[in-house]
Amino acid sequence: MTDDVREESGHTPVAEVPPPLPIPLELEAYYLSNQDAFHEFALAILRTNDLAEEAVHRAFVEIKRQWDSLLLEPDLPEQACSIMRRTVLDEVLGTFRESLPFMDSDIGLYPAMCKLSPRQFDVVVLKAIGKYDTKRIAWYMGLTPSTVSHHCWGWRPSRAPSPRGAGR
Repeated sequence: MTDDVREESGHTPVAEVPPPLPIPLELEAYYLSNQDAFHEFALAILRTNDLAEEAVHRAFVEIKRQWDSLLLEPDLPEQACSIMRRTVLDEVLGTFRESLPFMDSDIGLYPAMCKLSPRQFDVVVLKAIGKYDTKRIAWYMGLTPSTVSHHCWGWRPSRAPSPRGAGR
């Protein structure tokens, strides 16, 4: 014999939800002061309210995780904005990567891009499609410029084979 703990609605009762972790007062104030601006930024890039809300939530979770070290930074707003930009960029790149298998390519470019590691994929897309320079990609992704260059080495247009060896 089994005990059926479902309510009449068919749902299993959930144990009492633990209270949320305490949020430092300064972080709560920072959130309340900046949430609208972060949301507008995310909405302008991501184009849907749901994606923008998710990105802002993820950014503030990351800000909360790093809050103690962010308080030691000489420019906390700049550091928090960089977390927000990286979070939005991550959403854009993830959405683009998900759409690649459905894109048409006569030379197999998109399937080849899908095989890249996530970090190399992000670097290649930012370089080849976003036209960002190495320094900007390094800043966005938290990498060194030499790591960005390494990831792009095989994908630079100058490394592509030229017709009949011209220009070599």
